[in-house]
Amino acid sequence: MSENLRAKRSAGSDLSRRGFLTVGAAGLAGASLSGCDAGAEPGGAVDGQSAIATPAGVEDEAWAHVRARFILEAGTAYMNNASLGMPPASVAEAVGAGYEALSQEPLHGKHDLGEVIARRVVPGLAALLGADPGEVVLTRNASEALHMGAVGVRLEAGDEVLVTSQEHPAGRRPWDYRAARDGVKVNTVFIPSPFESEAQVVGLMEDAITPATRVIAFCHVTRGGHLYPVRQLCAIARERGIVSHVDGAQAVGMFPVNLHDLGCDTYSASLHKWLLGPMGTGVFFVRADARERVRSAFAPDGSGGTLDYQPPGTSSLPTRAALAASLDFVEAVGPGNIAARTRYLSDYLKTRLASLPGVTILSGPTPATSCPGSTIFEQEGVDAVEAVTLVAERAGIHIDEHQRDGHNAIRISTHVYNTTAEIDRLADVLKGQPA
Repeated sequence: MSENLRAKRSAGSDLSRRGFLTVGAAGLAGASLSGCDAGAEPGGAVDGQSAIATPAGVEDEAWAHVRARFILEAGTAYMNNASLGMPPASVAEAVGAGYEALSQEPLHGKHDLGEVIARRVVPGLAALLGADPGEVVLTRNASEALHMGAVGVRLEAGDEVLVTSQEHPAGRRPWDYRAARDGVKVNTVFIPSPFESEAQVVGLMEDAITPATRVIAFCHVTRGGHLYPVRQLCAIARERGIVSHVDGAQAVGMFPVNLHDLGCDTYSASLHKWLLGPMGTGVFFVRADARERVRSAFAPDGSGGTLDYQPPGTSSLPTRAALAASLDFVEAVGPGNIAARTRYLSDYLKTRLASLPGVTILSGPTPATSCPGSTIFEQEGVDAVEAVTLVAERAGIHIDEHQRDGHNAIRISTHVYNTTAEIDRLADVLKGQPA
């Protein structure tokens, strides 16, 4: 139990039904948790209950107070956010508070957590995504949501699904399942990495559409950080009566996403990556007027209410309720500010990488083709998988590999809590200097 919650109990303010809803999942961060200071090392205490000031600028100094909300251990730099996000202290504490509420008073705790999810999380998430609350359901992750969407689409033997060569396995496997079960044909469209322009991607996808095409499935942002022209692809699909099925695992939380504006029929995302939510949280969106074409995977005759699409059974209420803290964090900082900050860090990283011998940057050359937060590159003579371990051992920096799409690449995914000093430290290691 955290010191904050011990203090609440000793003061006679246990997490009762009224108390939990009043404090809320977002306001339970303990002041005793140590966080990262403006430099590279963890520093002073975190006050998770105080408001976060909107950063004034993109530089490290303007984000020092935001960085202080994270509790990463001293000496460690985390640059693998695209694999798993690093929640701020408020989110970690909210999860613990939710489980404690269940332990103190199970029935009230269950009810209160459900109220937080229904009254704060689902409406807040829908607002963040530019959707209606009735169009979104919570899932464990993007993989689950992608499978729900693929299973729900009405397809017959001989119908065709277009996917790209850069899809994550979680985005490809559900369609392979439909092919094995229902005789659906899955056609893979090769997309170069990096690609030249949005127009190139649109042209390649459009040329691959046939009279039998019923679905196009593609990433908003690929694992390698390439940004696809979602709006244009969804418009083509709608014009031709084709279902558009988008994997947004690497998009939500990194930059503003408006699903109604994008025009997709389904959208799936993990919320424990760029949104900095608890592990095991995701979202599935089905556009209201697409429900007859994308049925529920769980209700045989259901295509109406949101509950028809909700995965059945007991879910982790504390982790889902703690999404309120993630949403509060993102709202306070500002989605647009997050995009600007991550773009600033990525641009700084690219500048440092360009100065290193033997490095080839593979990320798209323009903001229209590359996402703000993830950067991939190859370094001559360096095995990407081995580099992950070596960089962690030598410098305490966590990165990832990208050995796919024909690359032997290293992937660096920076979020708002990273600093230019950490990037300099990484560049020195890659250059061969002591950490």
